[in-house]
Amino acid sequence: MKIYTKTGDKGTTSLIGGTRLSKAHVRIEAYGTVDELNSYIGLLRDQHVNENHRDFLKEIQDRLFTIGSHLASEPEQTKRILPDLEEKDILFLENEMDIIEAKIPPLNAFVLPGGHQSVSFGHVARTVCRRAERAVIHLQQGEEVEAIVIRYLNRLSDYLFMLCRAMTYELEVEEVTWKPRVSSKK
Repeated sequence: MKIYTKTGDKGTTSLIGGTRLSKAHVRIEAYGTVDELNSYIGLLRDQHVNENHRDFLKEIQDRLFTIGSHLASEPEQTKRILPDLEEKDILFLENEMDIIEAKIPPLNAFVLPGGHQSVSFGHVARTVCRRAERAVIHLQQGEEVEAIVIRYLNRLSDYLFMLCRAMTYELEVEEVTWKPRVSSKK
């Protein structure tokens, strides 16, 4: 099987089930952004500081592939044999956030992305996750989307924020905090 099919040369692609859509369709945007997020999670997984988080991040990548398969399918196809996203997947993220929170100092200010390249990669992943969540919500406004997908993406962005804080702590670098400038013209 060749990787190139030439079927998308006119700006369309097929869903699982055969329906062809414009590559600019909101459904394609949604699962494309989830795919982009999955790539950033892979980049995070490859960071030396995340050696102890690699298996967890791999599990997240697997869940994102599950989400992508649901978003890339016609609604009647999701009733067929597709991998499941379950409540325990959200609890998995919440539990890991609780573990991280117990190990790091409390948050006392808004955090700016940065401080170390690995942390910055994490914040990019977090913001792409938020964009994926918005794209899926946009899709849900016109088509059926399982509510658990949005909940998972919402919780994942929280987890990625906590992972960034954990990386900062483990790398022993300064957490960059926002110090708002207050106008003296009052």
